Amino acid sequence: MTPASTATTLRPAARLRGTLTLPPDKSIAHRAFIFAALSGGPSTVTMATPGRDVLSTIACLRELGVEIDEASPGRWEIRSRPMRHATLDCGNSGTTMRLLAGMLAGLPLRATLDGDASLRARPMERVAELLRRTGAEVATTDGHAPMTVVGRASPAPTVIDLSVSSAQLLGACALAGLAATGETLITTPGPTRDHTERMLAWMGVPIRRAGGTTTLTGPARPRAFELAVPGDPSAASAWLVAAALHADAEIRMEGVGLNPTRLGLVGLLQRMGVEIETRITDVAGPEPIGEVVVRGGRPLEAVNIGGAEVAELIDELPLVAVAMASVAEASELHDASELRVKETDRIGAMVEGLRAIGANVEELDDGWRVSRGTPSAGAIRTHGDHRIAIAFAVAATAGIATEVELDDADCAAVSYPTFWDDLAAVTR
Repeated sequence: MTPASTATTLRPAARLRGTLTLPPDKSIAHRAFIFAALSGGPSTVTMATPGRDVLSTIACLRELGVEIDEASPGRWEIRSRPMRHATLDCGNSGTTMRLLAGMLAGLPLRATLDGDASLRARPMERVAELLRRTGAEVATTDGHAPMTVVGRASPAPTVIDLSVSSAQLLGACALAGLAATGETLITTPGPTRDHTERMLAWMGVPIRRAGGTTTLTGPARPRAFELAVPGDPSAASAWLVAAALHADAEIRMEGVGLNPTRLGLVGLLQRMGVEIETRITDVAGPEPIGEVVVRGGRPLEAVNIGGAEVAELIDELPLVAVAMASVAEASELHDASELRVKETDRIGAMVEGLRAIGANVEELDDGWRVSRGTPSAGAIRTHGDHRIAIAFAVAATAGIATEVELDDADCAAVSYPTFWDDLAAVTR
């Protein structure tokens, strides 16, 4: 059901039922292509319908001289080659920019990383400051992109205490540490996704996480590999919330990544009273893979979120706000000021949108306070942010709004290119 134009109008669905195969997990896909580019031989990544962010990483690696070909539909072959100086267009992808900056810090070349207007507004000084500690020269534009990295063939091993719990910052530091001689230690103030550690360890790199500290011993090179990228848990989140809020819903998702650091939303929704089942079916690769089943029809309970839980839910918080808007009692989110510097100010955008569809909502400096109001029709400004577009599509489908008009439905393709087709599949 791809919209005929970028704007579209949505209304509540009579039912939500079906089985879905989700787009590839972009957190894994980004890393897979970058690690393959650094490996000693040809690697293969299998995935269908990558979103625009992953395609940005592929385009940047090609610009650096890496050979990447889609040999057959969904089968990508990567051959590492000596890389060259380049100017890189990261599109809308902060993950692309931060991880590639880390990779470049350990290579003897110069590259400038740039992106679209939204990416240029996002903070890059944090990653730049961390990479300078390895000896790389990193220059930002008033703390933002364009960002130029002049790397070193042998960066210095460092002890890094991250000021925020960020898997992107941790991944960038680990990539720089691959070329260093000695131990790079990275400590986070709270939990983060562990894709970097799991995948590099699976590829033979001496890396481990103990508590809040990741230790990587270099120099090290990932071995060549074959990897099938699992379905994206963040894409699954849309259907977890949509089905949870709908009176007549049962959605099954197959081949989903079930990394425990990505299941924060499952635990939160279960705490709110939602019936969700998960089952691991494959542990052959670096990540557990399985199926998820969610059923609706139960009333939800209010919930308060803050502290370390926020980092586990950071990408899903717009959808969490929609779930909160289904409950009569007020729910609160705190300690989420990081949402202010995503593709847009997601706190401001969600508060604005929830008010437009009749929810009771109060904007807080670091989050929001939300409860059920009187569902109404509303026009939603997505600000070109895929998370905002998907959250309000779910709000309409599940009946939290009587009608939603999205100004830019097409931006969902940044992370979920088949979202509209999947919505059609479970609502027909």
